Amino acid sequence: MIDYSIFDSFPILESDRLHLRRFTMDDTELMFNVYSDIRANNYIGRDPVKTQQEIVDKINLINDSFDNQDGVSWAITLKPSDKYIGTIGLWKLFKEHHRAEIGYRLAYEQWNKGIMSEAIQLVKDFGFNNMKLHSIEANTDKNNIASHKVLMKNGFVKEAHLKENWYYNGEFLDSVIYCIVNPNDTK
Repeated sequence: MIDYSIFDSFPILESDRLHLRRFTMDDTELMFNVYSDIRANNYIGRDPVKTQQEIVDKINLINDSFDNQDGVSWAITLKPSDKYIGTIGLWKLFKEHHRAEIGYRLAYEQWNKGIMSEAIQLVKDFGFNNMKLHSIEANTDKNNIASHKVLMKNGFVKEAHLKENWYYNGEFLDSVIYCIVNPNDTK
């Protein structure tokens, strides 16, 4: 059973160099820079944002999702700065299955520094130890090799390859699903 007490107050996650916190409107400009960068959006299956209002709406949606107990997403920051560099979250809860989908995006300038792997580890541990999830999945573009590698580095295994299961920009694309099962779950 998912532990809904995590929604009583927003959970802050930290490692030696990362601080994962709730989004604020102060993140709008830096988040816009990431969400409008084609490199950081290449495998997302959505067009890059074009206005800061889209980011304001996104921040409201993310925070509403937490308030409605539908998911939890964090702004990724590097210590000691509190400046937004990315997003990570358990944004889609499959409540009846004790499962969530992890999603993430990182500023291009921060790629290949181990930041996302570190953030995934924090969120994975939170999902299993605090939320009491049974499993976490990731839905990736088949061509997103960097994402596949970071998931495998963090213990996820390839669960499925779905042929032409989503439509974007005039073509049908494949998805690759990765999953990790809670090693502490005795069910």
